[in-house]
Amino acid sequence: MSEPVVTIPVIEAKTKLAALSQWQLIRLGFARHKLAVVGLFVLAVLYTLAVFAEFFAPYTATWRDLDHSYCPPQLVRCNLSEGLYVNAHKMQVDPITFRKTYIEDAGEPLPLSFLVVGEPYRLWGLIPMTRHFFGLDLNEAQNRTHPTSQGLTASPAVPTFYLLGADKYGQDIFTRMIYGSRISLSVGLIGITFIFILGMTVGGISGYVGGATDTVIQRAIEIINSLPQLPMWLALAAIMPTDWSPLRVYFAITIVLSMLGWTRLARVVRGKILSLREEDYAMAARLIGAGHARILFRHLLPGFTSHIIVALTLSIPGMILGETSLSFLGLGLRPPVVSWGVMLQDCMDMQAVRYYPWLLLPVVFIVTTVLCFNFVGDGLRDAADPYSSR
Repeated sequence: MSEPVVTIPVIEAKTKLAALSQWQLIRLGFARHKLAVVGLFVLAVLYTLAVFAEFFAPYTATWRDLDHSYCPPQLVRCNLSEGLYVNAHKMQVDPITFRKTYIEDAGEPLPLSFLVVGEPYRLWGLIPMTRHFFGLDLNEAQNRTHPTSQGLTASPAVPTFYLLGADKYGQDIFTRMIYGSRISLSVGLIGITFIFILGMTVGGISGYVGGATDTVIQRAIEIINSLPQLPMWLALAAIMPTDWSPLRVYFAITIVLSMLGWTRLARVVRGKILSLREEDYAMAARLIGAGHARILFRHLLPGFTSHIIVALTLSIPGMILGETSLSFLGLGLRPPVVSWGVMLQDCMDMQAVRYYPWLLLPVVFIVTTVLCFNFVGDGLRDAADPYSSR
């Protein structure tokens, strides 16, 4: 049986791969993971919406219209004469049940546009602005529905636009989801900061020092892991004072989630340190008089940075789901703070969900975010060891 012939292009390709650094190989491996690339793109879009929430949201966070409570989503249409538009909804009230229903009025189109002038706001609470990325063109809508007659202009009610429907207070669900993403997505990032500090420090000390210190730390980690997480979250969240400001509650929830989520990273770091502390470069650093902290944080921990990144990425969905669960049960963030979990509190009334299913739309954002983080984590995990498949 003849041996396979290695052509010159194959040799050149392998030579180029051998000349790449580890991080270049990781980027190359990650780019081959299509789901991970798509997930990273979707996460970039979500975090962009969160950072510039005031600009991308059609309305402000406190805007409401009680005359249009539970208004259903309005379908965006497009044609050559009207451009982008939605049809207005006419409200009807059942005389027996008093339940509001809406009928689409095809004869009253409401034009939509980009970079429209809308509710005034302050970007990041600092920069006053009135332009919104997308929304209802109020001037054009009022001109179409209420034209000027004999030089006199009426003062009609301002038309409304609900891309994903409205809640019981007439608040735009799409706007609230964009503002809620700022809280729900940042919980994961702030949480992994605490996880990173605790996991790296405790896991590094446990693996590097060893002996009785390692035994005590590992038994403590096992005790923490044996505690049921959801009851512990509920207990720790329930003891928070009810008079705390929303900001204090937000950081407290983040710390609570972090205190129960660092053990996995500590185990990973400990295992890696145990396998690397006897390597030649670690022994050489010890012989030339390097301190223990320098050996641990300067020489050992950077040796498996990619694995740490993977572990942190896969832990973010748990942080997001934890905040959502606590807020949904009323033990986390509370109104007027807007998060995806707070929005889902409206879904505790099953009758409301039955008649107004669009109240469940925050679940779509939560599931999408969790899946994207998992895809990115899987892609990083496959690319973290670039030589495993070569």
